[in-house]
Amino acid sequence: MKKIAVFASGGGSNFQAIINVIREGLLSAEISLLVCDQPGAFAIERAKANRIPCFIFSAKDYSSKADFEKEIAGLLRDLDVDLIVLAGYMRLIGPTLLKEYEGRIVNIHPSLLPDFPGKDAIGQALAAKAKWTGVTIHFVDEGMDTGPIIVQERVRIAEAETRESLQQKIQSIEHKLYPSILHMLLTQGEVINGEKARTY
Repeated sequence: MKKIAVFASGGGSNFQAIINVIREGLLSAEISLLVCDQPGAFAIERAKANRIPCFIFSAKDYSSKADFEKEIAGLLRDLDVDLIVLAGYMRLIGPTLLKEYEGRIVNIHPSLLPDFPGKDAIGQALAAKAKWTGVTIHFVDEGMDTGPIIVQERVRIAEAETRESLQQKIQSIEHKLYPSILHMLLTQGEVINGEKARTY
């Protein structure tokens, strides 16, 4: 069975969606670790409720990003993790993890990248009065939401759309799309954007 580590900074709704599909037998994987950079995040409670080990840290306790990423990388090696899954992790991945897990880090973002990268993509879309936004799943590189795109799904923004209603629309797609793509990456090695995806 393939092993994944989930990185999250907030409520962890995508984390919970992954837990659920594993429990239902729809994703053959083990969540070996939750990595969380916010000690008060609700994602930690989700991990505890499901007996998933956690590495919880505050960046301010380290002298550099390289220092905490070295510690994380050591834990991932010890657990023999195959794939890093970012699920609302609000930090850029640095060179330490990128080098060790090249091509093995995926992220989900609530927009149609390259539109509205970075924080508050939903707020950005509403402020721009965009008619469409969506969900993007992509591999992670050194940039902010710039890595190779695996899949995108569009979401229509209604005229009377609120932040809450749009977030609900987007999350309903995320919670189905992310587990299905993880299944594909971990088992099938499908063709992505014309190139063969790595099978982990």
